[in-house]
Amino acid sequence: MSRGALALLLSAALSADAAPPAPPADADLAVQARDAWVKRDRKRLTAFVEAARAQNHPLAGWVEYFDLNARLSEVRQPEMDAFYARYPGSYVEDRLRNDWLLELGHRRDWANFRRDHANYQMRDDREVACYVLLADHLAGTKVDADAARTAWMAQKDGDDGCQQLASAMVDAGQFKPDTVWAKARLATEQGRPRAARQAVALLAAKPFDQKLAELQDNAGRYLTRKARTSPRPEAELTALALARVAGNDPDQAGDLLQDKWSKLPADLQAWLWVQIGRQSALRLQDDALAAFARAEKLAPDLPWTDDALAWHARAALRARQPAAALRAIERMTSVEQRDPAWVYWKARATRQQGDQPAARAQLAALATTPLNYFGRLAAEDLGLPTPLPPAPGPLTADERRAARSHPGLTRALSLINLGLRSEGVREWNFSLRGMGDRALLAAAQEACDREVWDRCINTSERTKAEIDIAQRYPTPHRAELQREAQAAGLDAAYVYGLIRQESRFVLDARSHVGAAGLMQVMPATAKWTAKKAGINYNAELMHDRDFNLRIGTQYLKLVLDRFEGAQALAAAAYNAGPGRPARWRDGPVIDAAIWAENIPFNETRDYVRKVLLGGAVYAQVLGLPATKLRERLGQSIGPAGARDADVSDVPPAAVGESKS
Repeated sequence: MSRGALALLLSAALSADAAPPAPPADADLAVQARDAWVKRDRKRLTAFVEAARAQNHPLAGWVEYFDLNARLSEVRQPEMDAFYARYPGSYVEDRLRNDWLLELGHRRDWANFRRDHANYQMRDDREVACYVLLADHLAGTKVDADAARTAWMAQKDGDDGCQQLASAMVDAGQFKPDTVWAKARLATEQGRPRAARQAVALLAAKPFDQKLAELQDNAGRYLTRKARTSPRPEAELTALALARVAGNDPDQAGDLLQDKWSKLPADLQAWLWVQIGRQSALRLQDDALAAFARAEKLAPDLPWTDDALAWHARAALRARQPAAALRAIERMTSVEQRDPAWVYWKARATRQQGDQPAARAQLAALATTPLNYFGRLAAEDLGLPTPLPPAPGPLTADERRAARSHPGLTRALSLINLGLRSEGVREWNFSLRGMGDRALLAAAQEACDREVWDRCINTSERTKAEIDIAQRYPTPHRAELQREAQAAGLDAAYVYGLIRQESRFVLDARSHVGAAGLMQVMPATAKWTAKKAGINYNAELMHDRDFNLRIGTQYLKLVLDRFEGAQALAAAAYNAGPGRPARWRDGPVIDAAIWAENIPFNETRDYVRKVLLGGAVYAQVLGLPATKLRERLGQSIGPAGARDADVSDVPPAAVGESKS
């Protein structure tokens, strides 16, 4: 686990409204050890390790992991090697190796780092990847500057490994100042001021570092008092200040750029117009395309990030300008262009441009994946049926036995059963590596049989050729859910699609902000809903299945009615709060799919897609009508009418990560 991931996990453990109570003395050793790890109680951890070894505890590896992780800065290599030898091939071995690699990099112990890295399996830690390149460079191995640049640019937050790599590349003359400024601009575009400061600090020019801190603190004051258009470093700082202004008010940034800062270098002006266009598009403003056009005219060859190009394409779709949308999509990286979203929108734009054969071919290729939101839209656009895939052949006794006896899967289920879900999920996912379809189906079925629905669904979704809809779209609590949906006047398939996305049917699910249960309803919202629906509210019942379903379905019905039955708007409201989709519908009447594509929050956009697709698939599973995705998405969305109900008094069901 990287330091960032460790900090997040520790933060999650401590961020509840009140500190969680210590586990009872008779709780499982692993539970007690995790509690001691969170509290950094090293004395208790030592005792738990001794007890776990004495008992030959099935989760002894996790108990030892908590102990070693808590004192990593003091550990020496022989103790790590002994741990690896005790738990070879396990998740905790590789996870602790990841932690240890970061520690070795921090210590600059490159000999042990190289040896340990050779046995590192997951290789999913960006900071470790930077340390690998740094170790090669320090050993005299020629490091490809493009590979180092890619690793550094991929770094989202300032960390020691990538920062040290960048510093070494600057010292070796492989990173020129333009690369450093490009990183500072990228970090600013991504809203990561610390990474921008770390980049500028590499220029070994303290005034630049100080000025960046000043403009990040107050961009307007910096522009008034200190900003200049030359020499180049001063122009770069001015551009960063204007980008900060654009983040709060793109119109003001555009006015400043035209009126006072038009003498900035053309490439910096172009980059700023991209930022202004992106921020305008995020706000669904009509002038976004004009800003993007200015950028293209000023510097046609300026590289844009995929995110900026995505917002250019979305703004063009919203404005019914298919040529501009095509131009933006075709400038994306090859990886981004293969995303089903851009395959679909490229086909739509191509069709609008009049090339029907090419558009049909693109849609037909996408329509072969009807369990994908865009694949289903493509099939419906072509008038093709979207039958559920045939059930795979029954699992054999040997296949079931292999899943049931798999050590990693067994440990994962034990951890989840003990309430150590985060650890269990990581162990489970690690254990799935390299499995083929049949092994994945068997593992998924083991989770289904144990009613560990999130592992059931997520594991089954990994299969490629053999698809088991009963695993991917299970129907737990069917009688109770249908009863509450009917009582609220809701389509049960829509409710199933929403719960599948909200909680994956985990009864005791609880978000970091307190949303609870199957339908992930905030306590205050549950209380409001209970009053509206005439239900006796009891906070202690929020994890009770029937009560949670009743509150959640009643709230969803209230929101759906406020949006006149529009499932896309109601789903967005459930995730982001009703006020936001009410604002997002302002503007022209547009295709509902284009409206959904322009949802400004990545999390909410993905949420709406998955809830509506889930509703369409569940309708097929349950034998209900309205199996077409378009029926659920709607044909068009536009401004609220004069008689539409107000949503200003409706609280959010839950608050997602991107809205907190």
